[in-house]
Amino acid sequence: MANTSRPYRGRYRVAVAMLLACCPVPAAAQTVQELQRQIDELKAQIKALTDAQKGMTTVVPVAPVPSIPAQPVSPAPQVANAAPVTAAPAPQRVASIPKPPSARAPWYERMRLRGYTQLRYNAVLDSQEPLSITGSRLRSVHDSSINDDGGFLLRRVRLVLQGDITDRLQLYFQHDFGTAVNNQSSAERRENFGQLRDVYVDWFLDPERRLRLRFGQSKVPFGWENLQSSSNRLPLDRSDAINSGVPGERDVGVNAYYTPDAVQVIWDRLTRNKQKLFGNYGAFGVALYNGQGTNRTERNDSLMKVAMATWPFALDALGPLFRGQVLEIGGSAMFNRFRPELRGGGVTPIDYRDDRVAVHAILYPQPFGIQTEWTAGWAPQYDGASGVIRNSRAGGGYVQLMADAGKTPIGRMIPYARWQRYRGGWKANVDAPRLETDEWELGSEIQLVEALELTIAYARMERREADVRRIGRATGDLIRTQLQFTY
Repeated sequence: MANTSRPYRGRYRVAVAMLLACCPVPAAAQTVQELQRQIDELKAQIKALTDAQKGMTTVVPVAPVPSIPAQPVSPAPQVANAAPVTAAPAPQRVASIPKPPSARAPWYERMRLRGYTQLRYNAVLDSQEPLSITGSRLRSVHDSSINDDGGFLLRRVRLVLQGDITDRLQLYFQHDFGTAVNNQSSAERRENFGQLRDVYVDWFLDPERRLRLRFGQSKVPFGWENLQSSSNRLPLDRSDAINSGVPGERDVGVNAYYTPDAVQVIWDRLTRNKQKLFGNYGAFGVALYNGQGTNRTERNDSLMKVAMATWPFALDALGPLFRGQVLEIGGSAMFNRFRPELRGGGVTPIDYRDDRVAVHAILYPQPFGIQTEWTAGWAPQYDGASGVIRNSRAGGGYVQLMADAGKTPIGRMIPYARWQRYRGGWKANVDAPRLETDEWELGSEIQLVEALELTIAYARMERREADVRRIGRATGDLIRTQLQFTY
């Protein structure tokens, strides 16, 4: 029997050796001693792999090798009183946390330079001439090319430098080369001068970047449309009522913004669907500013206080009709004391009340949507009867319908219709003149290619000119066009 079993055992051992050489999991052993020898060999292989991986930046986990308890194989004899073999614990998988760009890249790779340019042309179809030289002409506080002479206008020429300084500090710097100034020797305008728009840093107080503090010159969180970038807005101009609170949209101060995860998830979803958001200024924001406006010297010892809240709601649970729809609602408030400029020079020594509240609601166009904002409050306004500036009521808003028509033979189209109304002072102009605005605008944005957008609109305007020397209102019909290219 011994002689006949030796060849069988030799062939079996050869087969076991071949299996061990080809398979990552050891075969069953005849005896405890044989199993221990196989375990020792596997340990040596694992040690060799570990030594070879030393110095690598990423951890490649080795799959655990399960131990197989000894099984009796006939006709091999069993060893008495053999100790049971237990499986060794599997090694734990270590996940490496990716480092932020600021920690793994040089500064010139962390910064991004981008921008956009807007070229406009307005054609006045007809307008009612003023009855006298003091009558209001057809003018807009947002677009200087709306006049009798017209012509092409570079409305905005923006360059933005943005990026991470450190893991928790981010820089934003924006300059506009499409602003105008008056000639030093005359009142003639000079176009396309450079002007600072934004310069601030965001200090993120948590690794997820939900809570941030902002220092510098930045947009004031009052009004949803005010915060929305002009490169991302459907209508050519902001509404008079909302923008009257913060003409130029910016001031110097300190902000605090907070964005909960639930809100960020919905905003990310809208971004993937190419919706026109207002930008991530937080779901909640509070701020302190000088209060005199963009690039203007502070004139009193009071600060402008601003607070804003906005919250998007996913409407999928309301049924198939609302699947994919998002409704965002919110409001903002500002409390300020303002000193308007005077025609004779300087600013008034009186602090005028500049307190306002605003509400907004946006149903994003998927494919149909609606957007509306309304504001009310107090603002400085010139009183023509007494010839002085007074604290006066100010209010108004707009309603906008829009649709995402999707891709067409000439590009993605987003038609819109907007009606706006405003009654109140325009504090950014000399002597804070009164505006009386009623306007309809019907147009469409056409995204010809990814970096080229064409907006064509028809506008029916009824406006009082922003000049205390003018009275009454002018009316007119215009065809407005804008070509925007981004880079």
